[in-house]
Amino acid sequence: MPRDEEVLVIPAQLLDQLGPFSGFQPNVDRYLPAILDRNNQSFRPRSLVETDPSFKQLIPYVILECSDANETRLFQYTRGKGQGEKRLHAFRSVGIGGHISVEDAAGDDWYRTGMQRELDEEVLIECNGQQRVVGLIYDDSSEVGRVHLGIVHIMQLASCKVQTREDHLEDSGFMSVDLIKSEMQSLENWSQLCIKHLYM
Repeated sequence: MPRDEEVLVIPAQLLDQLGPFSGFQPNVDRYLPAILDRNNQSFRPRSLVETDPSFKQLIPYVILECSDANETRLFQYTRGKGQGEKRLHAFRSVGIGGHISVEDAAGDDWYRTGMQRELDEEVLIECNGQQRVVGLIYDDSSEVGRVHLGIVHIMQLASCKVQTREDHLEDSGFMSVDLIKSEMQSLENWSQLCIKHLYM
């Protein structure tokens, strides 16, 4: 029997104290210090928290963006069957990221360590970039959304030089924001929320 992965969570009660929300929350200064405070974090078996909305699994969701004089482009892909969250298969996404694992707890900043590991596993970024946190996502309209809390980052890249490292990131590449907006219905819900709040 495979070992049960332990993933980073915060108690749902913390979100209630900070101010409950649904959808995209741009006020990161209000939430992020408490969410990233190690006193509010713990690692719990993924098999348990996947069906327990009293804990929210922290998910970095990194949008890779590059721009020239004419347009802004985002890295996008289709989630293949090799991707871990089966409930998201076949949807397109503009976010790279995944669970923070107990193996990421070796450093001082569990969240940042896990975010960097996820990026390194998923893509090869062949240029410099600067990232910033731009929002939070909590989607209580779906089974998968109720047990996850997304921390949305934009990584502004110096050029559009990114390659995938994983086969489950299918049909990947940079696409103009305008084209992505014209095909919104093919995107997973988190990506739709990001496009609507950050690029409309």
